[in-house]
Amino acid sequence: MKRFRVVFMGTPEFAVPCLAALAERCEVIGVVTQPDKPRGRGQKLMPSPVKAWAQAHGLPVYQPEKIKTDAFTAELENMKPDLMVVVAFGQILSQRILDIPAYGCINVHASLLPRYRGAAPMQWCIINGEKKTGVTTMFMDAGLDTGDMLLRSEMDIGPDMTLEELHDALRDKGAQLLADTLEKLSDGTLVRIPQQGDSNYAPMLTKQTGHIDWSQKAEAIHNLVRGLNSWPGAYTVLDGKTYKIWRTRTTGKAAEAAPGTIVRADRKGGLLVAAGDELLEITELQAPGRKKMRAADYLNGHGAALPARFC
Repeated sequence: MKRFRVVFMGTPEFAVPCLAALAERCEVIGVVTQPDKPRGRGQKLMPSPVKAWAQAHGLPVYQPEKIKTDAFTAELENMKPDLMVVVAFGQILSQRILDIPAYGCINVHASLLPRYRGAAPMQWCIINGEKKTGVTTMFMDAGLDTGDMLLRSEMDIGPDMTLEELHDALRDKGAQLLADTLEKLSDGTLVRIPQQGDSNYAPMLTKQTGHIDWSQKAEAIHNLVRGLNSWPGAYTVLDGKTYKIWRTRTTGKAAEAAPGTIVRADRKGGLLVAAGDELLEITELQAPGRKKMRAADYLNGHGAALPARFC
């Protein structure tokens, strides 16, 4: 296999296995990632997962505030990479940057394009109740995830699969798909496939995205909860206090109370809440100032004190 000179661009933990796969097969001449950000209670500046991995393996790291400046673009041009690989980087590349590498820019995208272009494809796949997803490699162009597709790898989304579980599965699939893509690029058998068909935009999430509307169907709420587990988390309000809802279970039992009504709240019967069509069981939650816990454990000491209705 040809040993390409590659600039890698990525930031979160999802991108780390792709960088590792790339480093095994190519000469990584630069790793571009987002600037360090304050995290935790002390708000200490912390490196991105990609930066931490790159530094641990002796790779040069670049952290421009804005990648499209003339100064940093010129720096990339001076590196003379054969190829750029982008995985969840977090900034949009200019056409001038896309034109730098002789072999183009390859992106590893966490959905089956052309479905779910945008910043949060994994989350919206689950929230929208999709049964199948996957990962796609593509050559980047100036559009938002509109470039020609290269390879795709599919997987099923289980009815109770959470975002965290899907993330880990697609993270590993992405690294393998990138390796396969590099092999085909090297031996000249890589085929470009123009994107055709319907596409959904997967916008960035906000904390407000997680506010549960109990008038929705139980399955829709269940999908929202698992699609936002582990960030930003679905939530509801009890007596003016915000509770995170981490896991739920559809029951198939018709709801005969107003949406949001707590129908049952005891350790034996569980925490059952009326949704728009049926009862939804909350199986894991997080009370204000507390850690995540099973609903049964929480109800062991708080069941009788719960207010009558979520909002």
